[in-house]
Amino acid sequence: ATMKITFTSFVLFLWVKLTDAFIGVGPTARNRVLDTTTAIFSETTDKPSSSALSSNEEGTKLRSNRPFAQPIPANLRRNVQASRPQLGHVVPRHARKAKGGSRDPQLRAQGKAPGLSNPSMLKISAGSAKGRRLDSPQVYLRPMMGKVREAVFSTFTSFGLYDSTYTARHLDIFAGSGSVGLESLSRGAVHCTFVDLAQDCCATVRRNLEWCNFKETQGQVICQDALQVLREPYKAGIPIGQTFQIVTMCPPYEEVVYADLLEGVSNCPCVTDDTVVLIEYPIELGNLPSVVARHDGGAMVGVRNRRYGRTMIAMYVVNPTGRLESAESRPEEFISQR
Repeated sequence: ATMKITFTSFVLFLWVKLTDAFIGVGPTARNRVLDTTTAIFSETTDKPSSSALSSNEEGTKLRSNRPFAQPIPANLRRNVQASRPQLGHVVPRHARKAKGGSRDPQLRAQGKAPGLSNPSMLKISAGSAKGRRLDSPQVYLRPMMGKVREAVFSTFTSFGLYDSTYTARHLDIFAGSGSVGLESLSRGAVHCTFVDLAQDCCATVRRNLEWCNFKETQGQVICQDALQVLREPYKAGIPIGQTFQIVTMCPPYEEVVYADLLEGVSNCPCVTDDTVVLIEYPIELGNLPSVVARHDGGAMVGVRNRRYGRTMIAMYVVNPTGRLESAESRPEEFISQR
């Protein structure tokens, strides 16, 4: 009888997980089934079921001994093969031109605006600088797609990051033209620090800051390696003790090791409780873990993981306290999206 009850509880628990992941059962129904499973299971053991823990108890347990933190998968510890076709809007003027034709199209910079190099048609979509077109560096650049940027900032806004009662400081890693950080400033962030290794990109960000009429105190540009800045931010020029509420990383897919980025940003001295971390990655990489352990015993918890074509956007919250009410943990989104 005991074995039969235990097997029944296991089947119910498995049904809940599969339903939650693929059908999207609501929290009320999910809790009812979990309570039923817990009641059945409690008849055969004196140990309390983990599903009976309250959300606060789960958060405390997570931050104390990290039972849910997952090891970094092996596929994230090597370079990913995620080549993308070279498009006209990302090719610098000095690039070698092909012969043309349908099979070998000519690559050229397109859409140059007076006084600006804006081949990607980048512009601020909302806020104080809405409609401002942005300069682009003369490097091979794939900025975050417009529809993706709209979705990202819609989510940030739903988290309350741009509320008048909230002071958000933004760290934009792999800044490129600075379009992500500039959008954040336009929507209400009080400051943004832009990081990029390319001098051309850093000069472009400075031009865009001026072009969007942001104050000099609202932006800082650091031309250094991203991992060095994450590991030793104060040596890079970030003021000692300064923390950020938003961190975004949109790296060149094939030039980084995502395990290093996850470890670097999760343990960065500049992140604090409830810091929202965004990481863009290619679908070819597989999925990022839903929870990333920190060296201090805390964790970076996944709250969103969405697919946009061949682009994936993962969002985490560092040591969530519950203050960002709509940024709830969603581990079911961190399953295979292929």
